[in-house]
Amino acid sequence: MTRDSESHYTVLAGGTGAAKFLRGLIPIFPPERIHVIANVGDDLEMWGLHISPDIDAILYALSDQLDWERGWGMRDETFRCLAAMDRLGAPAWFKLGDTDLATHLQRTSMMKAGLTLSEAVDRLCAAMNIRSRVMPATDDHLRTRLETLDGVLDFQEFFVRELWQPEVRSVAYVGAAEAQAPAAVLQSIHDARVVIVAPSNPITSIGPILAVPGIRDALRCTRAEVVAVSPIIGKSAVSGPAAKLMEACGYDVSAQGVARCYHDFLDLIVIDGTDAAMAASIRYDTIAVETTDILIKDAGGAKRLAEFVVAKAHENSSAAG
Repeated sequence: MTRDSESHYTVLAGGTGAAKFLRGLIPIFPPERIHVIANVGDDLEMWGLHISPDIDAILYALSDQLDWERGWGMRDETFRCLAAMDRLGAPAWFKLGDTDLATHLQRTSMMKAGLTLSEAVDRLCAAMNIRSRVMPATDDHLRTRLETLDGVLDFQEFFVRELWQPEVRSVAYVGAAEAQAPAAVLQSIHDARVVIVAPSNPITSIGPILAVPGIRDALRCTRAEVVAVSPIIGKSAVSGPAAKLMEACGYDVSAQGVARCYHDFLDLIVIDGTDAAMAASIRYDTIAVETTDILIKDAGGAKRLAEFVVAKAHENSSAAG
């Protein structure tokens, strides 16, 4: 592992949970030292636009434009275009804000001109004065699809349109087997000081990233400390359908179940203090465990958690020698 004090920290990220965690990481390090590998399994096409909800949540968080109350979209957003499209009979179940539309329009225009998603994201970062590195897990077509009792749904159809109510039988990452990880993604993992798996849904936020060939191998092989923050407290997800989807995929809905999702590459997991009783069973799988209050209520709580995670990752790395 690189010991250079200027080496970077790589975060595997979904949407809301990752954005809240990054809110705490941003004040700790210069932005250039933060790399984010973002989920693209949630991407969708609507109104002819390529929409990347998880990437955009990260971009808005890093540029301090995110509506932190909602956890998605921009602050002070309006939805007049959405209302007009609804009146015209267009799909209106995915809540595209007026300001948010500019991001989708520009990304779609760049990609139609021949840029990859990674290149488009780089240009969006430059336009938003983001100096951190934001990298899609792949530039290839990868979509998370859920088999439910109501049929097969794309993730956003399940999550937003159906309010994650249907019973889920299985989850698939369509296109993952043929996808390629950009070289920059693999290099970021290889050269990182610490790799942090954000407190995101293990199945539909982190799962699609890990499904891209090469990424899981890179996490196994890196000399960086790999630490995850559990998105589960007790038997419940901090937010969203993580608990429901973990259960559907055969994982115990607990911090221990989260550790199992990442067991082949994880060095350390940070769990909530109320779950301390399961630490011994997690350590049995040779994964170190630290406990703290992992619920992010505000900017101060985010910074405290990020500082804790980084400090414990460094301590665990030093102890391992």
